[in-house]
Amino acid sequence: MADGRFIWYELVTPDVEGAKTFYGDVVGWNSIESSAFGTPYTLFTSEKTPVSGLLKLPDDARQHGVRPSWTGYVGVDDVDATADRVRQLGGAIYVPPTEIANVSRFSVVADPQSATVALLKWLKSERVRDADIGALGRVGWHELLATDWQKAWVFYSALFGWQKVLADTDVMGTYQLFSDGAEIAGGMFTKPVTVPAPFWLYYFNISDVDEAANRVTERGGQVINGPIEVPDGCWIFQCTDPQGAIFGLVGKRRHKRVIIASSGRTW
Repeated sequence: MADGRFIWYELVTPDVEGAKTFYGDVVGWNSIESSAFGTPYTLFTSEKTPVSGLLKLPDDARQHGVRPSWTGYVGVDDVDATADRVRQLGGAIYVPPTEIANVSRFSVVADPQSATVALLKWLKSERVRDADIGALGRVGWHELLATDWQKAWVFYSALFGWQKVLADTDVMGTYQLFSDGAEIAGGMFTKPVTVPAPFWLYYFNISDVDEAANRVTERGGQVINGPIEVPDGCWIFQCTDPQGAIFGLVGKRRHKRVIIASSGRTW
């Protein structure tokens, strides 16, 4: 029922033009406008390939407490059947299965602990392409901050067929890596109490994370945490953009190492 790989990412924000400039400067994306989605929609591109989307956060949604955020879309073979499975596993449906003519069918859902994720099936085969998770400008890591990672694992493994890979356990708890069947795609852990709600965090591949982190602050964003070294020799920063959407940066450093951690669990 499910392909199980993250295949698309989307930012909703009240300031579309500001987001274009910010992520263009920080991540190196270009942006193009698209009419294919039936509403004003911006495509972020890397090396001329669309890698994520940008959509204006409606004023009424903001008034109801919806915050600027990134959402990851997991590819599935049948959006409707997978949405039904979400309900059966205790999750919720935020946007029911919806079709964008000649583009895609999608649904926005939440796991039983309220972390948001989306389901997606492209309707045209030419849109289905294998994304290089290690390429610059792509999402190189997917991280779930859960209320209880073990209960979250039951949900996601049943829904998408993910597989456990390695686990790192220390005084902070367990950081569980998972595979989507093709490669190690991310990790999940039980969030600290200081993080108010469960959510998915997406890390963008950068050639020099220090330079990118400097651009974050220079362009009005904030660095929440980092630099942190992770096991493969890369370093991560956790950041917010000027409107408050949370994202991560992952890549190499050219400067003095400051903090060393065994995993991305650094909150």
